[in-house]
Amino acid sequence: MSKLNVDHIFTSESVSEGHPDKVCDLISDAVLDACLEKDENSRVACETLVTTDLVVNAGEITCKGMQDIDTEAIARKVVRDIGYDREEYLFCADTFEYINRLHEQSPDIAQGVDEGTGTDTEQGAGDQGMMFGYASKATPELMPAPIIYSHRLLDRLAKVRKDGTIPYLRPDSKAQVSVMHKNGRPDHITSIVISHQTDDVPLEQIRRDLVAFCQEVLEPTGMLRKDTEYYINPTGKFVIGGPHGDAGVTGRKIIVDTYGGVGCHGGGAFSGKDPTKVDRSAAYYSRYVAKNIVAAGLAERCEIQVAYAIGISKPLSINVHTLGTGVREDEEIQEILEQSGIFDFRPASLIRELGLRKPQGWKYHDTAKYGHFGDERFPWERTDKVDALRKAAKL
Repeated sequence: MSKLNVDHIFTSESVSEGHPDKVCDLISDAVLDACLEKDENSRVACETLVTTDLVVNAGEITCKGMQDIDTEAIARKVVRDIGYDREEYLFCADTFEYINRLHEQSPDIAQGVDEGTGTDTEQGAGDQGMMFGYASKATPELMPAPIIYSHRLLDRLAKVRKDGTIPYLRPDSKAQVSVMHKNGRPDHITSIVISHQTDDVPLEQIRRDLVAFCQEVLEPTGMLRKDTEYYINPTGKFVIGGPHGDAGVTGRKIIVDTYGGVGCHGGGAFSGKDPTKVDRSAAYYSRYVAKNIVAAGLAERCEIQVAYAIGISKPLSINVHTLGTGVREDEEIQEILEQSGIFDFRPASLIRELGLRKPQGWKYHDTAKYGHFGDERFPWERTDKVDALRKAAKL
């Protein structure tokens, strides 16, 4: 029996778009979007660092027409859209210093990715490493409940901050939701923690307003109880925040970006990377596979691991783990993945199948806030392989 079937409390955290690390993710992905719009074959590895009134871009970009892309203007727009538009924040869209240290991608890396074993279909992976995808019947999004609820709180808080419903909120915040699971399934929320940057207003008002807000947002889940505990700005005053309060760097919120600590993580970050980087694209594809397996009824929970070598198109390994919830043995499901042709884990194929070079109805910038998974706008959230999987599994 999987240990996850034992009653337990699991906690996940989300951070807002105004969190210093997320500011960096958003800038890096906005630069990526601009490059792909200019040249769909762009190779992008864009890193961002922020601190008190400073934004630095560094990394490697190869893009036809790169000279026409104003990365400083992109950074200023992202920062302004987040809400850092007052000089008193000491990080402001109109005043920050901008430093650009971007240059072209190494030809040694490009060679292996471009050539692979000689054809477009056999395009090599952009890096070595292992990636994971996960899905669970815990929520309608087929995501773990704690991370979905944490994201939901901060997404809604951003909206009421920007529309002035709660006018004293500032951009930087974190949310943490703890969920009691019984027999492996979410049962109720035991506690909620929100630390939100604000103007200098009474703490009692902040706590009263945000407890009411949490109850309004999460009441429809049926997971709140009278004894659910709320910890709002538990350290007290939180006025100094954002990049002035803490420096930020791209790629430091990999658990926030994925499943909130449920399942495994290969260690690779997403933002600022074009789809030839399998850290990103193969993690998306693994989520796609895992979600379809769960949606097809083959398992209640599923984790997929895939591993690559740089410059080699064929995965070194594919592993399926249903955590004791599969209606078929894990080995049988893995055999279906490897022999049925329903899914193709080669980088060029998965990039093409998910349309990762030409996003339609979404942008990479959209993925960089409130999670890369669980949003139906993203093509890796489709469940269009359910019938094929059920047929192959003879369900």
